[in-house]
Amino acid sequence: MATFIPPPSKRQRIAVADKAREQQDIESIPDHLGSIRVQFYDQATGKSSGAPVSIPVADATVKNLELLLNTLQRNDTSERIPYRFSYRSETSGSNLNNTLDISHDLYHSLLKSGLKTTEDSISLQYTPQAVFRVRAVSRCASSIPGHGEAILATSFSPSSSSRLVTGSGDNTARVFDCDTGTPMHTLKDHTSWVLVVSWSPDDSTIATGSMDNTIRLWDPETGKTLGTALKGHTKWVNGLAWEPYHLQTQGRARLASSSKDATVRIWDVVSKRIESVLSGHKGSVSCVRWGGTGRIYTSSQDKTVKVWDASKGTLIHTLSSHAHWVNHLALSTDFVLRTAYHDHTADIPPTEEGKIAKAKERFEKAATIDNQVVERLVTASDDFTIYLWDPSTSTKPLARLMGHQKQVNHVTFSPDGLYIASAGFDNHVKLWNARDGKFITTLRGHVGAVYMTCFSPDSRLLVSGSKDCTLKVWDVRTGKLKEDLPGHKDEVYAVDWSPDGGKVASGGKDKAVRIWRH
Repeated sequence: MATFIPPPSKRQRIAVADKAREQQDIESIPDHLGSIRVQFYDQATGKSSGAPVSIPVADATVKNLELLLNTLQRNDTSERIPYRFSYRSETSGSNLNNTLDISHDLYHSLLKSGLKTTEDSISLQYTPQAVFRVRAVSRCASSIPGHGEAILATSFSPSSSSRLVTGSGDNTARVFDCDTGTPMHTLKDHTSWVLVVSWSPDDSTIATGSMDNTIRLWDPETGKTLGTALKGHTKWVNGLAWEPYHLQTQGRARLASSSKDATVRIWDVVSKRIESVLSGHKGSVSCVRWGGTGRIYTSSQDKTVKVWDASKGTLIHTLSSHAHWVNHLALSTDFVLRTAYHDHTADIPPTEEGKIAKAKERFEKAATIDNQVVERLVTASDDFTIYLWDPSTSTKPLARLMGHQKQVNHVTFSPDGLYIASAGFDNHVKLWNARDGKFITTLRGHVGAVYMTCFSPDSRLLVSGSKDCTLKVWDVRTGKLKEDLPGHKDEVYAVDWSPDGGKVASGGKDKAVRIWRH
């Protein structure tokens, strides 16, 4: 079914006209303002990259600032790093809400509004963007039948875009070779729907959770089950989270599972035993995440989010601001925790110690702001709202993100931790600033409920899957539709972008797995 975008409403037409006027304003920077002094600081470490530099105001655009910073850091012209710039008021201390992103140039961001004058010296914080660039997927490379019922979950291997696992309502999970577009293994031992699939961060094991109340572990190379099922839950399993690689005891990986029985269980994957049961929720636990600082985060239909100490199995905080079921949660470090020591260079350390060190380094680099490791949390609810939290410092939310007109089904952070995308039953995807929760834009185009979104590994693109049978690829910077991908014959429930950026996989009610590439 092709998607026909409805004609714009009056509000949308006004918004487009306003944006066009803003664009015209941005083009004109007065050329009589002289120069301004700028000093660059690394946002993660707070270190300056040299002495203040005098720049003509007319030339102080983001592109020119990027060129200047690369020159100051003596980066080779072939290895130029793209940067984002922001300004934080000196009076705000560590309050991130007083941070302003420099979107086009210093004149429109700081001087025109009176925040700064040409007499002042401006301290700009910089954050490197991904050096590699992912191209938008634009065509369906293969449509792979095989499942007998709807596909409910899909996940690429953390190491490459060659392997994919899917979970289905036909009681099986399947492993696919995405390079050839063929099924490799059918994982057959569940007796009810497979609701959730998850790769271990080292790529060696697949975990599946089912409506038969069990979790099973599989070898992705052979498709054979690894021992007996993990039994303990009394209702279906709807969430899985592996212990981050840099926190694991060598050879003793652990796995957390959330269930409709209102508990979360932590399993020793080797002995297949329950290490601890996290009980305290009064309703179905909808989602579980295992953070890189040793905390477990759970969301529930009892309207609360709970933060647990993974080593002791004890409750640290209860976050209770939502007024209805909490459907989903995400961490700002999800991407680096999922991929551990795998990155775009495909350079894997030869020793176990090297792998742990690289996983830890990648986590700390992704989580460090002003020399502090900050793991943010975002939660989505049936109360139409999203909350942004810093659970390490407060049980009060940093921001309340409002704008969706119906239930919010899914939220996710971009891999660089700077954006949040939310998908709602109001047919919209919304983008938010992950630092302060401020609204950025609405991505309009779907004509049915949006079930799920996923960022590209370079954080520049976003893909969404919808009830309208299509996937859409969006440009995060402009908020515009990059590619419309029809092809599914029914609702698209699950979508994933491979960690190396090469492919997108989708599945849904039409029972076919589709692999998309550029």
